[in-house]
Amino acid sequence: MAESEIVERVTDTIRAIDESKHVDEVICALHSLALLIFPIDSSLLAGIIGADSRDQILNAVAPSERDEWRSGFYRGAAFPALARVLIYNVASSWLACFPTTARMLVYDSFFLGGPPVEVVQAVVPGLLPNASLSEYVNAKAVCSNAERLLILCLVEKDGVLEMARELGASPKSGESTKNIAKTDNTVFISKLAQLVVSIPDKARLNAPAALSSHLFFKKIVCQLFDGAEERATEFCERMKLGGITLDGTLLFVGELFARICRRGSTDIIIVEMIPRILDFVRSCLSAGTDHFNLDLISSKPRFVFWTRMIEAIKDPYAVERLSEYFLRKLAASNATDLEAYWILWVLFHQTIKHQISVRSMFVDKFLLWKVFPLCVLRWILQFAILECPSSGSGLARGENVGILLERVQCMTAVWSKREFVQKASLEQQAYLTAAVGISLEKLSRDELEMTTDVMHAILQGVSCRLENPVDSIRRMASCIALVFSKVIDPENPLYLDDSFKGEPIDWDFGCSSKNELALAVSQSMLNDKEEAETCYSPAANKGNHDSVRNGKKTLSKLVDPDEIVDPATINIEKSSDIEDDDASEKLETTSESSLEPYDLSDDDMDLKKNFSQLVDIVGALRKPDDPDGVEKALYVAENLVRASPDELRHISGELVRALLQVRCSDIAVEGEEESAELKRQKALVALLATCPFESLDALNAQLYSPNLDVSQRILIIDVMIDAAQELANAKITKVKHQHRKLIETVSETQPWFSPNSQGPSGAGPWKEVSESGTLLNWSHRYERELPSKASQIKTGKSRRWSSQSTKTLEDQMDWSKNKFPVYAAAFMLPAMQGFDKKRHGVDLLGRDFIVLGKLIYMLGICMKCTSMHPEASALAPALLDMLRSREVSSHAEAYVRRSVAFAASCILIALHPSFVASALVEGNPEISAGLEWIRTWSLHAAESDTDNECSTLAMTCLQLHAEMALQASRALETSENTFKMNSIAMPSSKRTIKIPTSHVEYQI
Repeated sequence: MAESEIVERVTDTIRAIDESKHVDEVICALHSLALLIFPIDSSLLAGIIGADSRDQILNAVAPSERDEWRSGFYRGAAFPALARVLIYNVASSWLACFPTTARMLVYDSFFLGGPPVEVVQAVVPGLLPNASLSEYVNAKAVCSNAERLLILCLVEKDGVLEMARELGASPKSGESTKNIAKTDNTVFISKLAQLVVSIPDKARLNAPAALSSHLFFKKIVCQLFDGAEERATEFCERMKLGGITLDGTLLFVGELFARICRRGSTDIIIVEMIPRILDFVRSCLSAGTDHFNLDLISSKPRFVFWTRMIEAIKDPYAVERLSEYFLRKLAASNATDLEAYWILWVLFHQTIKHQISVRSMFVDKFLLWKVFPLCVLRWILQFAILECPSSGSGLARGENVGILLERVQCMTAVWSKREFVQKASLEQQAYLTAAVGISLEKLSRDELEMTTDVMHAILQGVSCRLENPVDSIRRMASCIALVFSKVIDPENPLYLDDSFKGEPIDWDFGCSSKNELALAVSQSMLNDKEEAETCYSPAANKGNHDSVRNGKKTLSKLVDPDEIVDPATINIEKSSDIEDDDASEKLETTSESSLEPYDLSDDDMDLKKNFSQLVDIVGALRKPDDPDGVEKALYVAENLVRASPDELRHISGELVRALLQVRCSDIAVEGEEESAELKRQKALVALLATCPFESLDALNAQLYSPNLDVSQRILIIDVMIDAAQELANAKITKVKHQHRKLIETVSETQPWFSPNSQGPSGAGPWKEVSESGTLLNWSHRYERELPSKASQIKTGKSRRWSSQSTKTLEDQMDWSKNKFPVYAAAFMLPAMQGFDKKRHGVDLLGRDFIVLGKLIYMLGICMKCTSMHPEASALAPALLDMLRSREVSSHAEAYVRRSVAFAASCILIALHPSFVASALVEGNPEISAGLEWIRTWSLHAAESDTDNECSTLAMTCLQLHAEMALQASRALETSENTFKMNSIAMPSSKRTIKIPTSHVEYQI
């Protein structure tokens, strides 16, 4: 059939449609053309149109060469011309009047009966009508009809699968040369895939759910995977005949998958892909148990499709996204190591050899910059590095050692850099550490010596991690050191961590565990501002002279006031009291036969001198050649200091310096170093709590001294933290005062009709009781509570131990008083001076960043101990200036940034909203600028900080800042109303004040 004849017939049909005055005329025109292309039962139309057009439809004759008409109609220019008229003109003006049968036979048949490749190109533009169309075209009707046709063609009739089949048809299948030219054109296939994938984007907001991106892409993916399994046999036959490896079908599938991944719907592909590929690999493994026969698998039809599918995706980004999501979902599907290896081999064994981008993705991106579960890491190492299937006991090593050595050298080079430890997240560091450790386990000493810089890089990485304050990072260094030592000398492994008991190394490292600072923050920072005065740590009263044992206070025994007491023995902890009466009776009636003989072997200990003067303690501490004397001095130092002798104020500075210089490791017995350190720390805390100013002068002078090491500086900061908490939670005893009326009335004050208040002791007041059932009470009823009679009280046994009278103890109460605000400036200001100066042996901004983090943490604790006191508003600007410095707020170490976030939170907790409001009203820019910095810095840290703990603390800062801003704005509104009521004249000049984290502006 000549193309000119078909075009002429289509032109006559279009002219007839344009000249139609009734819908029946349009149906007849379309029927005359459709009868030439499709087998239509004309009798179905005869009963639904008018009598004038019925004869024309019934008398129409179908041609004998219908296949030639159909082929020429869709492969030439006839169909695009008619489709434009059908989509825009007929759909806009006539389609709503079509009966359902007529619409299906003479309208939908042109689209549903044609090749989907041509139909999609004609219909998709109708989703976005051109503005240049005639004003008589109903755009809404055109879009609705285009959506309906696409659903019918692509979704319900599996049109995408038909497109893939059509694009993969061979030249000898009878297709026209024009179609074959399109099939071989990669650009055409790419444009066609782009057109299909863009359908959900072009559909209207209220389009049918079938055109939503999720449902539409899911239907497409299912069609392609089902069709691929159907055509698997054909793929396999073409491979045996030496046909092309990537035909039009695979190219079309690859383009579709790549563009779906680009649109963020990778999960749809993976969800449909994993069950199919997993079932295929398991079917291959079941034939030979754990042995994978390559000849057997290569002969299976589905193998060709799975092997070529990744190769057909030309977009490197799409391959990376698909591979990453595939590995994560495969780990969630509980696949075994052997199954995972062969799945990766089936999908990537060709591309990893021939495509540099795919190999770089596995050995560089997936090992150095991504974070996968530990099982996925093992799969990547087994497939891409070791290049052999895993064994039942773990990873197996292949024959190609060169790739393993090259990757170990590359990974250790990145792992050893200090910048990686500072900037990479904890999960990223744990992942790369596991990759390095697992790879080292597969090397021998000779192979390790073949590398150039691996040993040096390992030593450098271990040393920089051991200096880190985060426990999990130090554990990473211990694990690598252990593996490295086993490679060098398997008989003498190096255990840097006592937790290793010869068990296999856990390469997960417990990344969810928190460090000491984060634990403290989680316990304290989320408290309400009303509870901000409470202690930060449960051990706030550590070192307090009222010792606690088994949850009960130790009671002091009765003493003789004339007795001579050794001050060093005051406050020494006694044994706990006996709680029940039976125990006390047994103690009183104990026979002499139960007494044990006294051991006289230690009588020489009593001859040693007992320290009763602080001067003697200072002298003993300065004699390192007498470890017993130093230990005895440390034992009694705290108790003697808390006795507050008269000499304490004059000798506290010397005692502080002597305690700092003591080396507990030299004087203590092996294994008891921590006990000696604890006694020294308690003694220093007692000095700061009992004599703050003099002791602080000595400590602040030593904090930046070049003669101290890092441990001594940290000791000073820890002591200041404990002392600040003890002062903030000091206990004082007050006597209850009975408030009495100065003038007492003798006569009764109640009405005359009320009962007399006289009665037994303990009787309650009279209360009027209303009568039930009556509206008016002509009489009054009164009731009151009476105490129980003596016969009704059940007597029991009680025992009271006290050196004072019962009445006196009842009149006394323990009150909490925050003594710290008076000393807050002495704690904070000297410590903040000169922190950024680099001296001999002191570099807080660089090498000694741990000291800087502890210092900022201590300053935050001090601010929190001054909560709701005026000293907080006076000290906050100085601390904010320190935190705002770029060297501190943008420090490379996450430990310092966490401390900054914690200190900022403490400032927000400590500042009373009324103080902030007063500062704003008075025009004090320091508080406003500092609080605005906290908001901006916290927002930036919460969004972009690589450390999860730091970002979490920053989010807490934002919450506290928002609450503070709200309370401050309310305080401003209250003060503004008060000014108006008192008619206080304000200055004529107006100032605009912006509340932090708020867009509310106040003009004053």
